[in-house]
Amino acid sequence: MTITNVVPKRKGLSALYIDGEFAVKIDTETFLISKFSVGSQIDDEQLKELIESSNTKRAKEKALWLISYRDHSKKELEEKVRNSCDRDSAKKAVERLEELGLVNDEKFARNYAEQLLNVKHLSKKGAKYKLVEKGIDRDLADMILDEIYFDPQEHIRIIIHSKYKNLADEKTRRRAVSALQRKGYGWSDIKSVIDEYIEEEYYEE
Repeated sequence: MTITNVVPKRKGLSALYIDGEFAVKIDTETFLISKFSVGSQIDDEQLKELIESSNTKRAKEKALWLISYRDHSKKELEEKVRNSCDRDSAKKAVERLEELGLVNDEKFARNYAEQLLNVKHLSKKGAKYKLVEKGIDRDLADMILDEIYFDPQEHIRIIIHSKYKNLADEKTRRRAVSALQRKGYGWSDIKSVIDEYIEEEYYEE
């Protein structure tokens, strides 16, 4: 097989033509540093290796670009990288970043748990669901959440104070209960805090 043309495309890719027909898009830089050029002979095994090198490079670049914006869990990062390359290349790229300490599930989980609990005011149950959804091991999620002090009723008060007024109104109360349950709070904690607010509103009248 003969490489008959290489046509630059967008996003750092080039279209590789073999024997006059389009064969594949590969990373331009990967092709330029390879031993191949227009007119070179290439067999199936060599083409496969060239494609794998291209995919590996692009996977690493995508992974580095993503973590430059924010931390990711290993699973989350791998899934995003797979949008632009094959599964194996994405897996290898993320594993390499993990080896270098650039991807760390425990560090990510600790930071994310703090945000879920203290910024978004999810319950620990709700936070665990989100952590597992990101690919964090259940045991690791439990360990991290157990280490964080969390008063569910205090966080329920924060949510109610910021979003729900006049809990004596049944419609408002139902909306508040539904929202709190979606965040993972238990009925006993919800009822206790709502009763407090209703009592306060009663005495303020």
